[in-house]
Amino acid sequence: MRVSLAPSYRKLAEAAPEQRLARLLEAGGARVILGQGPQAPLAAPIAASPHSLFGPRGACLAAPDGPLFVCDTGHHRLRIFRQAPGADNAAADRLIEQPDFRGEARNAKGAIRAARLNVPTGIAAADVVIGQKDFMSGLANGGTDSVGAVTLNWCYGVAIADGRLFVADTGNRRVLVWNAIPTRNGTPADLVLGQRDFTTRDENAGQSGSALGMRWPHDIAVSAGMLMVADAGNNRVMIWRSLPQSNGVACDCVLGQADVNGLDHNRAAYYPTASALNMPYGLAVQHGLLIVADTANSRLVGFDHSDLSMGAEATRLAGQDAATDKGDNRWQPATRDSLCWPYDVAGCGDTLVIAESGNNRILLWEAAP
Repeated sequence: MRVSLAPSYRKLAEAAPEQRLARLLEAGGARVILGQGPQAPLAAPIAASPHSLFGPRGACLAAPDGPLFVCDTGHHRLRIFRQAPGADNAAADRLIEQPDFRGEARNAKGAIRAARLNVPTGIAAADVVIGQKDFMSGLANGGTDSVGAVTLNWCYGVAIADGRLFVADTGNRRVLVWNAIPTRNGTPADLVLGQRDFTTRDENAGQSGSALGMRWPHDIAVSAGMLMVADAGNNRVMIWRSLPQSNGVACDCVLGQADVNGLDHNRAAYYPTASALNMPYGLAVQHGLLIVADTANSRLVGFDHSDLSMGAEATRLAGQDAATDKGDNRWQPATRDSLCWPYDVAGCGDTLVIAESGNNRILLWEAAP
């Protein structure tokens, strides 16, 4: 069957002139693959085991030699490798929080506790809880219909810089900032971004698009005094050139859109370009680059950290052959150098750790020269 596109849609589906970028990562592909093998077929659900992963959405390599922490999101557990794995499909050494490597229930089929997990997407030590009054509570916004400086709803990304804590309070369409790392449960945040005050949670701060509001803030990076937030729902990365000191400070520029009013994926085109994004979820800073997990385009793009300006073009690429290409695994079976919905990225030395939820795997991949 042949499908014809109406003229108004045919233009959107026409690829821009091919844009070739420098390599972001080594040409040979990932050094180590955890979870699925490099060409393993996808399966859902995937039975929990010491080797398997199901939709991982976060990972962190603490040092080049390890340990490695992996959020096995779909199995509601945290896998720990004491040393950085040196071979594919290595088994984890430790597990939090399931009774054994075959367990995969939310909160281990029990009550909410300090070390129990429900769809984990990020990693931090559980000595103090914020967003709830104690470790036994777990309702969105404390089980109320209102928001404030002490409530959270579907929070994802976390960053620490200059003694400050930044949390993407995704379900409330905002980022909360603590000027000091909290030392007691339920500590209120000191300021909010994405909203004008602590008591509102409107999408895009009640506007169609602006430098202030957010739709789906997900990951956060702080580097060289700059704050960067992956606003996945608006298909952009928001950038503050200095750390905000008060509520509702507008960002200075965005990546992925031509201006702060643009919201459409790939700038309202079917195919991407070096300056377009489609649901960017993850951020990392490595070797002078801001690396963005351009999730729905199944690619990673690198922007020159010294030239983060309005609508800037990426200079490096991984997962696709050209910046004008898209498609999960380049529309082919998974390989060592392909990507399918990369959800999170974290740099450590020369290694980039990629939580690739679409292929149910974690990649340890070295930076290109």
